[in-house]
Amino acid sequence: MDVERLWVEGWAVARQAPEPVEVPWGLRIDVGRPARTVRHILLGADGETARRLVGTLTEPATCVKAFLPRREMDPWFPAAWEPVEPCFLMAVDLRPSRAAVPDGYTTTVDTSGGLTRVGVLTDDGEVAAYGRTGRAGTACVFDQVVTEPAHRRRGLGTVVMGTLTRAALAHGASVGVLGATEQGRALYETLGWKVHAPLNGFVHRPATP
Repeated sequence: MDVERLWVEGWAVARQAPEPVEVPWGLRIDVGRPARTVRHILLGADGETARRLVGTLTEPATCVKAFLPRREMDPWFPAAWEPVEPCFLMAVDLRPSRAAVPDGYTTTVDTSGGLTRVGVLTDDGEVAAYGRTGRAGTACVFDQVVTEPAHRRRGLGTVVMGTLTRAALAHGASVGVLGATEQGRALYETLGWKVHAPLNGFVHRPATP
């Protein structure tokens, strides 16, 4: 299973971005947002190909990602490029799971097409935690799983993951994929997820005149 490609395709669904386009070095997503205008994801590209690509990119906020350690990518990028927070590509065979929703909270689930959103709300309607998935074939990419600071250490992240997992299984998914920060990786490992590859990137931030 091509976990890297599935992550890219599902990420685009989760973020409601345009469908990834095949390019010689991997995949390209025209995100069209100020913080990330274009994403290039390298799939099996060698160093020479990567350097050649980077040399052609001039648009600010362009991002290049690869499933490689940062030390291997550093030589490809000149000073105008900044590294983004290091992440890890993780995957798991999805299994039904239930996490008790703490007193004072309720969950909401909304599915439209391949996108599912889950929220955990307080009795007053305040959003305490949330997350989403984007489906790519029989895989589901988990994305933007967040617990608000005032509601942390109450198991709400686990509630979000369990609710998203049940929704994914109900729609025929069998594999979960995600990109995790170092902090998020610890939570996902307790839920059975395994690291598949490093996930690193750089963003073009040229000096302003």
